[in-house]
This record gives sequence, structure tokens and C-alpha cells, in this order.
Amino acid sequence: MMRLWSIKRVLLAALMLALVQSAGAAKPAAAETLTIGLIPELNVFKQMERFRPLGAYLSRETGVEIRFTILSRYGNLVESFQRDGMDGAFFGSFTGALAIEQLGVVPLARPVNLDGESTYHGVIYARKDSGIRDFADMRDKKFAFVEKATTAGYVYPLAYLRENGVESLDNHFAEYFFAGSHDATIYAVLDGKADLGASKNSVFDWVRAADPRVDAEIEVLALSGNVPSNGLCVRPDLDPGIRERLKQVLLRLHESAEGRKVLERFNALRFIETSVADYAPVYAWAERAGIDLKHYDYENR
Repeated sequence: MMRLWSIKRVLLAALMLALVQSAGAAKPAAAETLTIGLIPELNVFKQMERFRPLGAYLSRETGVEIRFTILSRYGNLVESFQRDGMDGAFFGSFTGALAIEQLGVVPLARPVNLDGESTYHGVIYARKDSGIRDFADMRDKKFAFVEKATTAGYVYPLAYLRENGVESLDNHFAEYFFAGSHDATIYAVLDGKADLGASKNSVFDWVRAADPRVDAEIEVLALSGNVPSNGLCVRPDLDPGIRERLKQVLLRLHESAEGRKVLERFNALRFIETSVADYAPVYAWAERAGIDLKHYDYENR
């Protein structure tokens, strides 16, 4: 009798499981999820704090769940894009040019910064007490770069150095290293770990506004020309309808009160449309630095 009861319980459990599975199969499919990569422009906590409101807004307005993933390194974004099945990324200007060349990504939109510009430029700076006033004073000093896959944090200063006759960083500087993010590079100089640094002006200005030591202790030595601010690019085979919805939501973000709050958290005024042609200045800086975008080794060595 007990054995018969056990068999009945097993059959009942199997029937209930079948009903649950059948009910689950009848439900509509879950909303599509897009994975968007982020470069480590700021430290991971600041970067996610900046992007989280934008992701929530995009998810609601497009009907597609947006999931951000922050890469540990700039170069990793290009390397990981296909391997990890990313659907898009907010590429920096240089990683964007790399991804256009190597992956065929499609640019959609980029932010207009608080200064009214949709571009940024590179800044080379030094500690005021380092004795560095121009290029001639840089020899045998310590230089902090960001990453080899950044325009302002490496490609521009490399072009600047090449055009001033520097053939080998190892022979010219007492030491150089990669701090990993633009704000970390600034603080490496502020904290005396480096005499010189290079960053993008937008992050330099954010740190400057928050930390009075920047004006007191750092002197700007050189500026690059403008390149496009970090923009959203997507894989070339992304559904055209989803691609268009993403772009239009970004372009109209400033039209609503809620959207303007998101932009405020994002440190931007609005988004504008971006095209491959906008990356022409990046190609020019890469050429001046002696970099072949199709075969560039962006490992920090």
C-alpha cells in the first residue's frame, strides 16, 4: 500500500511539473536583452553610477533590457566584443576607430558635453614643482599614460613625442606606466607618482572642479585637436528596428524632464547623431603616432 502511494506521489509530481512547463511554454518570450560594453574611463564605481540611470531609461523607452558591462581595460572592449557576444559599446574615440576597422561596428550617437562640445581633446600636464615647462624638460621624468587604446591618454601624447624626435619611450623617460583610467592618471600626478600625465580634457575638468589641488599643483603643457566624445556603436547585424529605437531615444533624451535628469547624471546636455566620418581626426592622430589601426597591438607593455 505504501509503495502504491509512493508511486502515485511520483506520478502526481510529474504531472504537476508537466503542467508548469506547459504553462511556461505558453507565456510570451522574455524581452530581448542587449549587452553594452563600457570602457574604464573612470573608476568602476563612478562609471556605473554615471551609466545606471541611462540604462534604466533606455530599457523602459525601447522595450529592450539594457545591461552594461564594464571592462577592466580599454583594449579589452575590442577584444571582448565578439568573444563575449556584446551588442554594442560606448567606445572611446580610439577604441571606436579600432572597432570600426576591425569589427565593422555602426556608430549611432554620442553625447554633447557640459561645455557644449560633442568632442574632446587631449591634455598633457605636469606637476608645477617638477621643473617641467616645455618638451625639453621632459627627458628623464616619470610619465603616466592611461592605456595604449586611448586617444587622449596615449595616442595623442605618443604623436606629440614622435613629432618632437622621441623614438623610444624607454630611452627618453626615467619611467612610464599606464594608470588605467583618466582620473587615475591625474591622481598619479597629483600624488607625486608621476611628473607628467596625459588625459582627456572632460575628465580633467571634472577632477579639477572637485579637487582644488589640480589648479594649485598642475600646469597644462600641451593640447591636442578635437576628437569625437565616447559614442554608442552597435554590431553591424543588430536588428535595424532595435538600432533605430536606441538611436532615437538617445537623440530625444533632452526633450523630457526625466530625460534631462538622466543627462545631468551623465554629465551631458544631449546626444547627437554620430557617423564613421566623425572618426577622421582619430585616424589622423593614429597615423601621426605611427599606428596601424588594423594591426595595432594595444597590450600595455
